[in-house]
Amino acid sequence: MISQFKDGERRQADLLVLDCKKGVTSTQKAYLTLVFQDQSGTIEGKKWDFDPDDEAIFAKGEVVSVSFDVLKYRDSLQLKVYSGERVATNALDWSKFIPNAPVALGELRDKLQSYIDAISHPDVKALVEGMVAKFGKKYLEWPAAVRNHHNFVSGLLYHSITMADMALKLSEVYPQANRDILIGGCIVHDLGKTIELSGPNVTQYTLEGKLLGHISIGQAECREVAKKLGFYAYDDLPQSEQTIDNPLYAKKEIAVCFEHIILSHHGKQEFGSPVLPLTREAFIIALIDDLDAKMAILDKAYEGVEKGSFTGRLANMDDRYFYHPIYSKDEVRPSGIALERQKEDLK
Repeated sequence: MISQFKDGERRQADLLVLDCKKGVTSTQKAYLTLVFQDQSGTIEGKKWDFDPDDEAIFAKGEVVSVSFDVLKYRDSLQLKVYSGERVATNALDWSKFIPNAPVALGELRDKLQSYIDAISHPDVKALVEGMVAKFGKKYLEWPAAVRNHHNFVSGLLYHSITMADMALKLSEVYPQANRDILIGGCIVHDLGKTIELSGPNVTQYTLEGKLLGHISIGQAECREVAKKLGFYAYDDLPQSEQTIDNPLYAKKEIAVCFEHIILSHHGKQEFGSPVLPLTREAFIIALIDDLDAKMAILDKAYEGVEKGSFTGRLANMDDRYFYHPIYSKDEVRPSGIALERQKEDLK
């Protein structure tokens, strides 16, 4: 497995090709930059001896029997690829090549249901249930990204539930924040990714993902669910009845605030959010979304880095190098809180 590769080894292994790009050296010699994956993680490789057939052999989405050396380059392991042969995929066990969430799907599903059951406000609960029901199986299986963080089977659900775990704890520290809105917002904030991304196997951006993005997709889907639930009936009232005291205003407010959470959850406009967080709950969700994504990036960066050493430069962490202290635990515990503890906290 990739996670067990060590500097200086020569190996042969079946690996899934995530990416393949042709480049040219300063001496006009062609080479390939490759990204490989198995269930334990990803690794970059270079094939310097370029053959015209290589682009077909190492095509994105193919499983290839690869012969290579493992080398350390800029504090990260990399493969020097010598040759490859495509592996027939008709009877392949894909679980060997696609990483899964570190928490079992059954537990994640139970935690999701526990959070939904714990939402006490009927309108908030109806909107969250409507969004989850609309995306169904995809929400349980989809990754949360192509490469950067939670890019594995059930990564979207794992990320959302970990955020809900943090929201639950923060609602105890800051009781002025509405717990139902916080938990519900964590559950639905990234549901647009089920349309933005192609799925867990060689994840790519869809046409909608490239042209619209998950934030605008999620807001539109939330508006559609809210309208079906009658949350925008307020807009159909005569002007004289459109007052803040009208019960229908409260329903519309919930719908708009959830759409605002989706639109603002990247925190800043330069990070892709068209609006800044302007409610307490939206502000908290943007903070914990960023925190959980960055913790996942660090978990991946520390893989294969010896204690007392630094990671490579992390472009998505302000080009910083992170130190791996000797006090770090050898085994990485999954993020979030366990199901039984969650149920106790919800009480």
